[in-house]
Amino acid sequence: MTTSDCSKVSFDDSDTRREEMHSTMEGWVDDLIEDVDDAVSSEQFQEWLDVQSCFHDYSHRNTLLIKLQCPQATRVAGYRTWQNEFDRHVKEGETAIWIWAPIIAKQCPDCENSLSYHECSDCEYNETPPDSWEKGLVGFRPAPVFDISQTDGEPLPDLETEARGDADELVPALLEAADTLEVDVEVVPPQDWSHGNAKGVCEYRPPERPRVAVQDRENDADLAVTLVHEYAHALLHSGVDDEAERSKRELEAEAVGYIVGRYFELDTSGSAFYLAAWHGDEPETVLDRLERISSTAQEIIDIVSEEVDDE
Repeated sequence: MTTSDCSKVSFDDSDTRREEMHSTMEGWVDDLIEDVDDAVSSEQFQEWLDVQSCFHDYSHRNTLLIKLQCPQATRVAGYRTWQNEFDRHVKEGETAIWIWAPIIAKQCPDCENSLSYHECSDCEYNETPPDSWEKGLVGFRPAPVFDISQTDGEPLPDLETEARGDADELVPALLEAADTLEVDVEVVPPQDWSHGNAKGVCEYRPPERPRVAVQDRENDADLAVTLVHEYAHALLHSGVDDEAERSKRELEAEAVGYIVGRYFELDTSGSAFYLAAWHGDEPETVLDRLERISSTAQEIIDIVSEEVDDE
């Protein structure tokens, strides 16, 4: 993966600002797309994908059950799955998280019940013998799972997506800029964070201002880029409810974070791994939306720069 050139640029000349802004940011987005392509083909990313494929995509009902029983849960799996797939073991004394697991069995083509329920029902289907019935969902049963925090063992491969650099002045400036951007913001201590492994969240609540919350951390550079990412959501995506747009919104917000962070001389090359996780969409989507990305990045840069200069 290429390393970002963190040399700072300036868009101070009002006569040429728009042209320079677009050409510079288009070059930076080209860099990001190249880095994403490299990330997708990397061994580290493939190992991460292999691990992700072993975790179930739980239904909304089960996700709610998990959060009610273990609000801090981030990755859950069954007792044997932790042992066999990940070489991790549930710690002694841990309490299971109960979810609904599907029951798959041969089912009657007519009443769609399993054989035992079919025989007890009024269904008179007898065109094919039960041995010829196809398998399908016949019900649900309670099943225990455990969060990764309840286990010990081999670490899971992770992606290094954190930004790096000196952001001692940038974080306070970003927090001060929230009011001008018409966003409410809160930095939440880790022990009070209730959004799993998300670094930040943006809550849309019209007619009130969007609310951005980010988890506090020692890495100020990563905190700064997360703030920018969530600000971008607040500025770009309020009122957008289409779930199919989710990956495209992430591309836009992360591209804004990448550009703003890079402008303030942070190493934001980790964004490539973040966006690689959305590799189902073409990275070139960010080029199609460059006007929205660049104008939002410029708005944040202008406001934050004023706050930095005032300090």
